[in-house]
Amino acid sequence: MSSPDADLDASATAATATPAPGPTPGDGGSARGGSRARRPRWKRWSERSEVERVDLYTRQSIYLLLWSSAGFILWRGSADWGEQPPALVALVVAAVAVTCALGTPVVRDVAALYPAARPVPWRSVGPLLAATAVVLLGDRLLPDGLRGVGAMAALSVLSWSVGGLRDDRVSAALVGGFGLVFWATTGLLVAGLGAAGVTAFFVFTARVSLWLLGVVSELDRARALQADLAVAEERLRFSRDVHDVLGRRLSAIALQSELAARLSERGDAAAAATMLEVRGVAHTALREARALARGYRATDLAQELEGARSLLDAAGIAVALDVADLPTAWHEPAGWVVRECVTNVLRHSAATRVEITYAAGALVVGNDGVGPAGPGPTPGSGLTGLRERLAPLGARLDAGTTTDGDGGTGRFVVRVSGLDSPPAQAAS
Repeated sequence: MSSPDADLDASATAATATPAPGPTPGDGGSARGGSRARRPRWKRWSERSEVERVDLYTRQSIYLLLWSSAGFILWRGSADWGEQPPALVALVVAAVAVTCALGTPVVRDVAALYPAARPVPWRSVGPLLAATAVVLLGDRLLPDGLRGVGAMAALSVLSWSVGGLRDDRVSAALVGGFGLVFWATTGLLVAGLGAAGVTAFFVFTARVSLWLLGVVSELDRARALQADLAVAEERLRFSRDVHDVLGRRLSAIALQSELAARLSERGDAAAAATMLEVRGVAHTALREARALARGYRATDLAQELEGARSLLDAAGIAVALDVADLPTAWHEPAGWVVRECVTNVLRHSAATRVEITYAAGALVVGNDGVGPAGPGPTPGSGLTGLRERLAPLGARLDAGTTTDGDGGTGRFVVRVSGLDSPPAQAAS
């Protein structure tokens, strides 16, 4: 037969167990790519998270540079096309367009792979390499006015797409190979060095852009893990409180009940008195359990504010505090509000600033985690339970989204009013 302490230890272990976090936008490999593949393409800018916006901006920028570089090369080369056959000109333009079309999915696959360097997405890279080889070979058969334009455009596409791979050997092969190709084609060392320099710039820009995307994704993943850690720590604190408060009482009940049973077997009149003691201990344990369910334990506002500042600072969220005039009688309920709101910000918001203020009998906790014209968070069970705990004290909790008058960034605000009068009664 297990002891109450052992049973409580097992319950605490089960309570603190949390599932492993699933794939996030910062995960590398197929998980990261798979999550992006399921992302609705029609999602508006205001509906995207910060990481999704950076992801979209980075991809679209590389796509634009890939196509515009090839188009610029064609435009500069068109000055010598005056007497060239229209069919050959159309062939060159079509060949460049095909390489751009083949390079676009390479950028997508390389971005999904980052920051890993393997495995190389040959399904998209292979056709691009084959098309580039055909363009380079066919370019040697063109007349002087058209020669070189298609080759330069195809090589720029290859630099923007394959150059994003996080592999120094690939980068060195692109830079050195293109330099050698232009040196051999023109016979000028300056031309080869210039081609190598331009290629190095393309590769550097692609890799740095994807590196920044990876950094933002990792920061977002760290922020999610920070929120999960805060929840896990709170569960651990609660399990410790349950063990400390109830473990001793349950052990006393078990021992006194066993003693009462033995006294009763002997017909000892002290058995009744012992059972009354058991009842008293049980009532005490019940009161302490209710206190735990009501608020885990007595809440200190100063500690909650300091903990909130520490957690939000760690998540990169600015904090503004102004609660010096809050009546002392409302400090513990205010601590409940701060704890719940900060947890919600960490778990459900994309906020960059949180404000906790008290004025005119109202405690206000606001954050700017609502995008322009966005729907904003929906008050969940945590705020509902908090509203039910505050109502008997005479306080009213309201939560919702507000927007700037000019339609700018919105704010999610939790407002607790009625704090200018003393609490009506203790929370039950």
